[in-house]
Amino acid sequence: MLRSLEGALSLNRDFGRGAQDALSCIFSVSGKDLSEAEIALFRSSNPFGFILFQRNCENPEQVKKLVNSLKDLVGRDCPILIDQEGGRVQRFKPPHWREYKPMKFFGDVYNSDQQEALEALRFETLRLAEELVEAGVNVNCSPVLDLFFEGAHDIISDRAFSEDPNIVARLGLSVCRHFLNAGITPIIKHIPGHGRAHADSHLELPRVNTVLEDLSVTDFAPFRDIAASDVGGAVWAMTAHIVYEKIDDELPISLSSVAIDNVIRKDIGFDGLLICDDLDMKALDKYGSVSDKANKALDAGCDLALYCAGEVDKMTELALNLPNLSGKTLKRLKKATEFKSIAV
Repeated sequence: MLRSLEGALSLNRDFGRGAQDALSCIFSVSGKDLSEAEIALFRSSNPFGFILFQRNCENPEQVKKLVNSLKDLVGRDCPILIDQEGGRVQRFKPPHWREYKPMKFFGDVYNSDQQEALEALRFETLRLAEELVEAGVNVNCSPVLDLFFEGAHDIISDRAFSEDPNIVARLGLSVCRHFLNAGITPIIKHIPGHGRAHADSHLELPRVNTVLEDLSVTDFAPFRDIAASDVGGAVWAMTAHIVYEKIDDELPISLSSVAIDNVIRKDIGFDGLLICDDLDMKALDKYGSVSDKANKALDAGCDLALYCAGEVDKMTELALNLPNLSGKTLKRLKKATEFKSIAV
């Protein structure tokens, strides 16, 4: 079954088709079924897509029904995102879905047997993709390309493949290729790197004061390798809510045009679709209302804002204050459709 999934379900998703008037935001859902208020808001505001969390996922039949309802409301095969990394970060959980290993497992295997690691990772990625495809989910916020750093906050920890940027890049590229071949758009994260942070950006704003030259040859390297690869234009990337003091000592990456222009777009060379991490994370608390933060992210160079808390009043505020997809974003979405199935 898995070998038939790879390639057989391959497609070039044109998320831009019919989305010219879509809001430049990913919305979320409060529960397992849509409320009347959510139905009315989603129908009228036309968000570009939606993200699912464990609170939305009871069993495969329920998830498929929810996903179909969301797509019907906006009238297109819109992006349906999920964080299904494996290990600690899984929204689909047993007993209805499989348990998956953390990425560090495959990095450890790679140190002793590269081919065994790649084959095991291929099998795991395709099993995971199989469940996403069955549910109608078409975008996965994975793989994590952050490096593991001893002594850093454990928010990344075993979610990272390795402390070696070459291993992270090689295994991350394999995950991206297999997802794309199965019809799943991967989101590499957290660009340009979250591994050094000594704080959890869900709870506070981390600051990193490492010199730019060191960051460029270590933390940035896996993202640069994916951006330069054959799938560089097809993957999306998610920003890190971190202040890198040697890049911009005032604003986190997600809100910094200096960081996005000079580091993500130029140094790393990533020209695909860029989505900011969740607007509701406490790292961004001091930067204004939810729509203030979203507009700052878009003005800085993000293509999409992401709102994950599922509160209708906040999403209503976003709907009233955010622009539709930009011309640059639509071009990036079109470019992503040029990806072709490849041997991996």
